[in-house]
Amino acid sequence: MRQGELVDPFPSARERLANGAISRPAIDWEQRYRRTVIASDTVATAFVVAAIGIFFGARDAANWHEKWGILAFGTELLVLGALAVSRAWAPAALGEGAEEFRRLGRSLFTAAVVLALGGIALTSRNIKLWIFVAIPAIALVTMTARYLLRLSLHKQRTEGKCLRPVLAAGSPATVRDLIARVRKFPHLGWRVEAVCTPDGLGSDGDHLDGVPVVGRLADVAGHVRRDGYRVVAVTPDPHWSPDQLQRLAWNLEGSDAEMVVAPVLMEVAGPRLHVDAVLGIPLLRVSMPAFTGVRRAVKEAVDRMGAALLLVLFAPLMVLVGLLVLADSRGGAFYRQRRVGKDGREFTILKFRTMVAGADRVRAELADRNEGAGLLFKLRRDPRVTRVGAVLRRHSIDELPQLFNVLTGSMSLVGPRPPLPEESAAYGPDIRRRLLVKPGLTGLWQISGRSDLPWEEAVRLDLRYVEDWSLALDAVILWKTLRVVLRGQGAY
Repeated sequence: MRQGELVDPFPSARERLANGAISRPAIDWEQRYRRTVIASDTVATAFVVAAIGIFFGARDAANWHEKWGILAFGTELLVLGALAVSRAWAPAALGEGAEEFRRLGRSLFTAAVVLALGGIALTSRNIKLWIFVAIPAIALVTMTARYLLRLSLHKQRTEGKCLRPVLAAGSPATVRDLIARVRKFPHLGWRVEAVCTPDGLGSDGDHLDGVPVVGRLADVAGHVRRDGYRVVAVTPDPHWSPDQLQRLAWNLEGSDAEMVVAPVLMEVAGPRLHVDAVLGIPLLRVSMPAFTGVRRAVKEAVDRMGAALLLVLFAPLMVLVGLLVLADSRGGAFYRQRRVGKDGREFTILKFRTMVAGADRVRAELADRNEGAGLLFKLRRDPRVTRVGAVLRRHSIDELPQLFNVLTGSMSLVGPRPPLPEESAAYGPDIRRRLLVKPGLTGLWQISGRSDLPWEEAVRLDLRYVEDWSLALDAVILWKTLRVVLRGQGAY
């Protein structure tokens, strides 16, 4: 470099590759991760079927090959084949969101159905073992392994690794919103490295929120081919007519870039979005939220059975906690409070008492110290909280009695936070959509920061759950809740 020559602080992906700043393996991390997931699923499935075949087949050693070896090998091939057919190893579905586990569950369900049909056709007496023991065991092991792999991937992404270079193209306002979201959630795997705007200018001249503006919207394909971006994120702008979007898609053919078009409905996602082709026109169809039906019946059954099982499991802990609460301060072991549930119906919530007796009567005296967001009243160091109560709150142990609310049907295991009557009375029409479903023992708000969240973000997460609910999303939330509770993150 000549003396006095300026160095571009935002070199392109190709320039960084040529200069040795990034290596070719860093660009191929997606394929490495995919191969790791395939290997993990294969090993986990082989381990489970081998363990079952050896353990149960040892009792029938004379016919092991015929009765157990063939079934074990066939189950392994069937599960792996179902994973491949259901595209459970597609790079776009790996590493983020509930879609990965939804495809995995769908694959294993398909394998179980095929096994059942095969058992009927072959009149096999041992097929029940593989359907009701092997497949659930495979699901448990593979999902746990994938979750651990995802944790490792997300950790690398927070360190700036394993990120897809993104070129964002659209109006400055919508691109700025995209940049903010990408920076806030690095685990999503995107890094906006360049921007194209209608006039080729940003809010800071040649930059937009610190990201270089490399050209106009008409120049997107050329920049992608020259600089090797992996994702082209198209945000709303009047420039993007159907013809312009189609031409951009054609110009990106042959490159490694994935074109992603952000719809106007930014907060609607998941199972409610469907793309249909009508008369050659791609239409984004948004189905109504599902508040009834088979899936809701399954959720109701899971809630009741899960609550009963957890109450039995945690019974010794709950007895111990109740005794500690009684010994720590005067008053009962439980605290009862009126909350608002589905369709605005009030119910009595149960919690372990974590404050001194009569804490509600002195709340008005602490109003000027409120640290809660929006309509919530919260204090990080609330003088009413007892010593035992502080520990219970940090790890959400005080919430365990709400399992009785789930068992009786006034709450769900997963759902929006149950508001107080005075909070609910102040809701506007949009926020009242939280009351279309049962409140939950845990939810998106709890795994995303709990009391540390701004009010607007907590409401957005609750509304997102109401709009995009699915059984797979519930499973992911329940799984993540365990980690959040153990860390005590955002609880006070």
